[in-house]
Amino acid sequence: MSQASLNDDELFGEAASEMRSDVENSLEKAWDALPEADDVWETDAENVLGVLNGLKSALDAGDAEDHLRDAKKWFTMGQRADAFEDADDLEEEIADIEEAIEDISEAGEQVGDLTSTIPALRGTLESAEPADDADEDADEESDEDDE
Repeated sequence: MSQASLNDDELFGEAASEMRSDVENSLEKAWDALPEADDVWETDAENVLGVLNGLKSALDAGDAEDHLRDAKKWFTMGQRADAFEDADDLEEEIADIEEAIEDISEAGEQVGDLTSTIPALRGTLESAEPADDADEDADEESDEDDE
């Protein structure tokens, strides 16, 4: 088909179709960039800090935010141009990905807080010696001295 035979409506329809395809492609890439469920559930760590560090690494949205940004950019452009006949599905999927990224980010922050708190807590607990234990240790030492 020669360019002369294309009218503005056909060109606009083709551009709208390509724009929708770009949004869908970016959304698919965003979903693919999110961590796998097993990555945040399973662990090979031997202690709590190892588990937390592994989880913190797994809770990375990766390039999902960049792909979501691209999707939103093209979606906004298409919406303002009134290029989409029905964009409710795209709008819902964008919201779903935004929510997933937000949940991952919040969980990552919480795990980060725990990762920095747990070693200090361990140190506190290791250095803490209840008075009863100190008295028992002193009594045991006294009994050993008597023998």
